[in-house]
Amino acid sequence: MKYFYTICLLISVSLFSCGLKKNVQIDGKLSDEQLLDTVQYHSFQYFWDGAEPISGAGRERYHEDNIYPQNDKNTVATGAAGFGLMGIISGIDRKFVGREEGVERLSKILNYLKKAERFHGAWPHWMVGETGKVRPFSKFDDGGDLVETSFVAQGLICVKQYFKNGNREERALSALADELWKGIDFDFYRNGKNVLYWHWSPQNQWKMNFPVKGFNECLIMYVMAAASPTHGIDKKVYDEGWAMSGDIKSPRSYKDISLQFFHQGDEPYGGPLFWAHYSFLGLNPNGLKDAYGDYGLEAKNQALINYQWCVDNPLGYKGYGKNSWGLTSSYSMIGYAGHAPSKEKDLGVITPTAAISSLVYTPDQSMAAMRYWYENKKDKIWGKFGFYDAFSESANWYVPRYLGIDKGPEVVMIENYRSGLLWKLFMQDEDVQSGLKKLGFESPYLKKQ
Repeated sequence: MKYFYTICLLISVSLFSCGLKKNVQIDGKLSDEQLLDTVQYHSFQYFWDGAEPISGAGRERYHEDNIYPQNDKNTVATGAAGFGLMGIISGIDRKFVGREEGVERLSKILNYLKKAERFHGAWPHWMVGETGKVRPFSKFDDGGDLVETSFVAQGLICVKQYFKNGNREERALSALADELWKGIDFDFYRNGKNVLYWHWSPQNQWKMNFPVKGFNECLIMYVMAAASPTHGIDKKVYDEGWAMSGDIKSPRSYKDISLQFFHQGDEPYGGPLFWAHYSFLGLNPNGLKDAYGDYGLEAKNQALINYQWCVDNPLGYKGYGKNSWGLTSSYSMIGYAGHAPSKEKDLGVITPTAAISSLVYTPDQSMAAMRYWYENKKDKIWGKFGFYDAFSESANWYVPRYLGIDKGPEVVMIENYRSGLLWKLFMQDEDVQSGLKKLGFESPYLKKQ
């Protein structure tokens, strides 16, 4: 019997290495590596089995209860599509899927993006999965979304780099990725000013009126804009726009954990935790500094504050603690909400992606949360694509639903924690290197002149 168990154990390991949903348990528990495999694999499947079928791209949402907003089941979210590109690369590298089928899927997505509706090179926030036409995100948001587009550009750079030395099909995929991102007219989205605007549409022009200033998820937009060899911006757009002519420097702290920057909306202890994730899926924050501050330190401390707030639990919510934490924008009992560490924004909702995607900043705290949820709450918050979007013990609120922009960072940041793969790909790109140098950044990953 002992030998039979050993053989079964070896078979189980082999099956998982082939991309099957098999995991080896020791004394009923997964090791840390096995837990990471499990969470990463199932989250990856959101962008594989759960992708919008016509485009192959990441859906806005996937609901296991099959209850959707009207006409929204097959909506492609541009940001989720961009994160999905990076997630599929990690899936190929982990052998969750074969390289050939991964290339086929990525080619399908990029050709969809090539044919999709664009506005001065920018894709809309939402697209109709079957056609690539814009699906309005709100009344006036019916055109280009430069922020979501920049998340796609970040993914395209990784695709370009991963396949640039491959076979003929892979080199063609790499060239298409390069062509697509270089078609984004960042300079147009200045609206004639030294700042980048989030939105523009033919019908409503600049009516959304959202100049992007101060720390949030949008640093990557300014980096990609500076990096563009075709439609680039000058450093003064970054300095006067993102950095608010220096006013972005606005120190604040929670207990002994300090932040350097003004967070958009003047959040006292940092905004929703996705601000520490989206820009840094490819852009390596470690040692990334400029005249205004240290971005790696800011992201890490935002995560630490978020963790400590949940441990302290000043509002007394049920279920908060060192093994269950994480406040970020997600589903909630009142709809989509921007959860953050403040008395106004903390609604008693824990969003797993907040802790999981912070693994690169808070490895011990993030692993503890993943293990606790997996071992103790799996029956309530785990489904076919891993942890559900959000839950609340205080409200006894559990829904079997996912959001693409929350699943993507889980896959990518787990990979960056384990191998640094997406960071390596993005940071080695020559255009990215030039853009960061143009903006005055220092980084141990910048090549010397």
